[in-house]
Amino acid sequence: MRILHRRSRVADRGAPARRAAGAPETDARETDARETDARENGAREAGAVAPVGAVNGYAVLETVATLPLSTWRYLWEPEDVRHLGPMAQDWQAAFGFNQDGTTIPVVDGLGVALVCVQALNRRVEELTAEVDRLREATRANRPEAA
Repeated sequence: MRILHRRSRVADRGAPARRAAGAPETDARETDARETDARENGAREAGAVAPVGAVNGYAVLETVATLPLSTWRYLWEPEDVRHLGPMAQDWQAAFGFNQDGTTIPVVDGLGVALVCVQALNRRVEELTAEVDRLREATRANRPEAA
């Protein structure tokens, strides 16, 4: 089930720009200048990523299952503040993302969570199919009540 349709801005480059009703028109030079400025300032475009490879969801799920989780706080926070999750060093050792080992980038955390959700969903579907098959086999082998 697809909930959101993502459209790359790269595909829209040849299309005329849309503007809100009553908004002033901009000329092409102004638009080009804004796009150049955004690139120079490190802004990311939707189509500016390169897929690297497939992910084995079950392997990621196993890694997450063994990842040490604990409560923690930053040293500058009050004593009663608590966060829950892995330590950045453990995250880096488990996944190899973010080589500095001092932070967990949100995009990586979300990606790992989504991969795990997909792997768990596949596993539930597999187990549901197996239960259905076993129920059917049980019904077929059961003698008819007379």
